[in-house]
Amino acid sequence: MKVLITGTSQGIGKAIAELFLARGHKVIGIDRQCKTVDHPEYTHFKCDVRDREHLPRIDGVEILINNAGTQNEDDIDVNLKALIHITEKYGCQERIRSILNIGSASAHTGAEFPEYCASKGGVLAYTKNVAMRVAKYGATCNSLDPGGVLTPLNECVINAPDLWDKIMKETPLRRWATPEEIAEWAYFLTVTNTFCTGQSILVDGGESINYNFVWKD
Repeated sequence: MKVLITGTSQGIGKAIAELFLARGHKVIGIDRQCKTVDHPEYTHFKCDVRDREHLPRIDGVEILINNAGTQNEDDIDVNLKALIHITEKYGCQERIRSILNIGSASAHTGAEFPEYCASKGGVLAYTKNVAMRVAKYGATCNSLDPGGVLTPLNECVINAPDLWDKIMKETPLRRWATPEEIAEWAYFLTVTNTFCTGQSILVDGGESINYNFVWKD
């Protein structure tokens, strides 16, 4: 399938891109950083998802994965407004088969930075809206809402022993997910799944049970 993924230069997005490529799909990435995925079936566009005027022309997207996001840095513009524009531009069309928005457990708990929670909460509502509109194409739209993931964006707490100990006490499984684990969920929800739609799937090791957010001052 023809798969478009935003935010593919590191972390979850890179892991998702590499998994789809390994399973024989054609992947197109959009990221404001340079290409880091090396595969003959991968095409990279260096572009900020907020830059509507310079987004590339990509026709016939079959799977769209909105992964690009930020934390405490223009969160609503990047995590919500740009996600909406990307979806309307590439996802809401007759070739689409699945749309997946990478949300956050914080959308369910509110336990993080205010604008980040608001942006991810908006993603949950928008996911349901899109699910209703793409159903006529036989397509699904869901959000995948991780808790803590071992990515570069989280290194400031991963590498702080005192904070990390507090975080682990808030996480029943006593660990965070790897990007590769989240990628498997993304693959399941967009390729294997053909019926679940309009849903927000929490994959957080149980941390949302506790609702306490630990971060660096």
